[in-house]
Amino acid sequence: MITVLTEGAKSLWKEEEGLGTLEMIMIIAVLIAVVLLFKDKIQDVVEALIKTAGEKSQEVFE
Repeated sequence: MITVLTEGAKSLWKEEEGLGTLEMIMIIAVLIAVVLLFKDKIQDVVEALIKTAGEKSQEVFE
């Protein structure tokens, strides 16, 4: 019985088809969850960066 379980675990471990796809889907799902959780904060940071870039570009042209 233990031998059957051990062999089954070994074959499962060696079979990697689709593993890369599953990992990519999991990473994308986590990234989407993070973006949804921190959407407002991300938007504030991006707006501040754009504002700062606009102010700095005006200083260059003055």
